[in-house]
Parts: sequence; structure tokens; C-alpha cells
Amino acid sequence: MAPPAIVYYGDDFTGATDTLGTAARAGLRALLFLRLPSTAQLHAAGALDCLGIAGAARAMSPDEMRAELAPVAALFGRLGARVLHYKVCSTFDSAPAVGSIGVAVDTLRRGVPGAQLAVIGGQPDLGRYCLFGNLFARAGSEGEVYRIDRHPTMSRHPVTPMHEADLRCHLALQGLDALQAVPWTWLADATDARPANLFDAAAGEGGVLFDVADAASLSRIGELLWRTSADAPVLAAGASSVVQALAPRIASGPAPARPLAPVTGPVFALAGSLSPVTAAQVAQAQPLFETLWIDPQRLCESEAFVADTAGRLVQSLQAGRHTLACTVRPGQPPAGDAGVGGRDLALAGGRLLRRVLDAAPQVRRVVVAGGDTSSHGVQALDAWGLSYLAAVSPGVSLCRLHSDRPRLDGLEIALKGGQMGAPDLFGRLVAGDGH
Repeated sequence: MAPPAIVYYGDDFTGATDTLGTAARAGLRALLFLRLPSTAQLHAAGALDCLGIAGAARAMSPDEMRAELAPVAALFGRLGARVLHYKVCSTFDSAPAVGSIGVAVDTLRRGVPGAQLAVIGGQPDLGRYCLFGNLFARAGSEGEVYRIDRHPTMSRHPVTPMHEADLRCHLALQGLDALQAVPWTWLADATDARPANLFDAAAGEGGVLFDVADAASLSRIGELLWRTSADAPVLAAGASSVVQALAPRIASGPAPARPLAPVTGPVFALAGSLSPVTAAQVAQAQPLFETLWIDPQRLCESEAFVADTAGRLVQSLQAGRHTLACTVRPGQPPAGDAGVGGRDLALAGGRLLRRVLDAAPQVRRVVVAGGDTSSHGVQALDAWGLSYLAAVSPGVSLCRLHSDRPRLDGLEIALKGGQMGAPDLFGRLVAGDGH
């Protein structure tokens, strides 16, 4: 069996499913594993162009990240893929002590000797741009574009606030202190002859950071990465734009569009600490969903409270009502302001999700909002993989859950990062494309 062209690790589950959707829509044969796959699972998956592994490195300490990622690098080496993609959030929010991109790159490089490092700095279809090394991001799906250190949400992120827009400076604090910048002005100049020796010039100095101004930038980056990977493996850190850049070199053409079908039963939604984008989506969902507001501190501290809350949610779902469990009311401060740790809240949310799905078999479509909440929520389920079904909104895919438990196998699930999705996202998951 031919090796996959791309193996990627998603540093949280929401981003991992976005990359899965990006690959599938581009015409790649793609499957996302929820943990490191066994030999039997790899064989059962068949031929793949893009093999993903969903993880939670974005919320981990450096030591935890090294333990998590070393086996990923070893798998990459065994499979013989041309590109190893470390999928990060498109806003690059990370820190030396939490979700360090530098630690991830160092760990993966140790397992892939001779790999050429490329950092791809933007994803235009999500409103993420990198210009002269500085990152810019749109606020919400239709909002204004801000320099990342002035972004109304990401500059105030409760765990990894972005206080530096220059990605070279931001990543230098995490150990990547020798990135060679490749500006968008060069990428726009089709007559420049540097592609042949660009990585050679950066060898031993840490790698290259690519600006991304538009789709044309990505096209040229993809051409360079694919050409380079024919001679040496490429380690690419960036958002789903990495797969966007490479897919045209691998697939014969985009896959036919898959419509988002309306749901046939009650939808269960779980929202962790609310970003302003998610808060607006929750507010717009109120006419459609019965909403239960949950005390985050009690959810983390009391398993009896988790069980009682799950029972109330199941009762609503069994009555056929679309039901939303939310840990923060719109307009209230984040749960962290009340002394609740984000990871503890995400783990408690995972336990709640498992209880609800075990007791409400009529639920066949689920949405989880929040990066950590999604990662720990899905990890709490007895499942091993995800495949792509349809696009819900830019950055949000509806996926099919793969599990050896008949109750969970085939469940439809959408995992949504805090900054992703249109305001009517929850309504789309009820009514489909015809909403």
C-alpha cells in the first residue's frame, strides 16, 4: 500500500476536523484518528492521501507535549509520508509553557532527521493573513481584521493571550529563534528564482516562515513544499492552509460538494467557556434550543452534579427538543475568572457528554463548541476515528464518528473552535443547507 502523502497532527480536535474537511473537499482520501492508530486500524483504513491524528497538545505543558508527539514522529517515519504537518490554530496562540509550537517542532524534528521546517503564517479563507511576518486575524466570520496583538479576543485569550504580532518574535520565545522570513512580495514575484535554494539557505538556521497574503501565495508555497518533499521530508507548522497549499499537487481535483442534510432527531450542543463569537451563536440559537445554563465550578467539583445535569439534559432530548448545555451565560465573565481551570472544565464537559450520549440514543447529531472542550469531550468517548461528511460553516466540519460501539458508530459530530462559525451555526446544524 502506498504511504499517505501527508500525515498531520492537530493540536486540538476542532482544528483537526477542520483540516480533515479541507483535505476531503480538495479531493484527498482522508481519515482522522482520535489517537495514535494501531496497525490493524491503519490496514482497515485502506489507502489514504492524508492521515490525521487528533490531539490536545495546545493545552499541554512541554513535558506532556514531548510524550504526546514523539510517537507521532515515529509513525511518520514508519509510514514514509512526504509531509508531516503540525496543525496549529490559525491565530498561533501558544506560549512557552502551554502548547509551545517550538517544543512541538523540536520533538517532531528529533524523530524525523533531515526534515526541512516551514511555518505557514496565514489562511485567507478564514481571514488570517501574514504580512512581513506579522499575523492579522478577522474577528468572527464577518468582522474587521486586526493585527493579532490588537485582536479583541485573541489579545485577551484566558490561557495564551497574543501580545506579539510578529510571528518570528512570538515563536522565538518558544525556541524557534532562527526562522528566515519569506515575504509576500517575493511570493507575488513569479520571476524570482529563489525556490530552488530557499531551504538550502535556511538549513541549520531553523527553517522558513512564509507570509500568506492570498490564495496565490498558498499556491506558490505548495509548489515549493511539494518539490522539496521529493528529496527530503518537510515538517510544516501552520493552519489548514498547509493542506490547502499541497492538495492540488496530490489530488486530481476537488471533490463534489456534499450538502449538509437537516437533522432527523434532537441535536445536543455543548458549549464551554464562551468566546464572543460562540456567545453570539448561542444567543441566536435560543429560539431553536432548550438551553440549560450550568455552574462551571460545580460541574468541575461534583460528579453528582455532573450526573444530575446529564439527567436533566437527557430528559429534554428524550422529549425531542434540541438541547444546549452552556457553562457561561452571554455577558458573564469567562469561567476562569471564577477560579475554574479551562482544562478542568473541559474534562468535566467530556464526562457530561459521555453520560448524555450513553443515555439518549435518539441523539444522532452533536456539536461541541470550544477547543479544549471539544478535545477532551471526544476523548471521553469510546471512539477511534472521524471521517468528513459536510461543511457547516468556514472552519467547521460535520463528521462521522467511528467506534466499535454500535451506539456511537455513525454519530454525526461538529467540533467548533471559539473563533469559528457563522452566527447561525446552531441553526444550520438543525435545518441543514436549507435553513
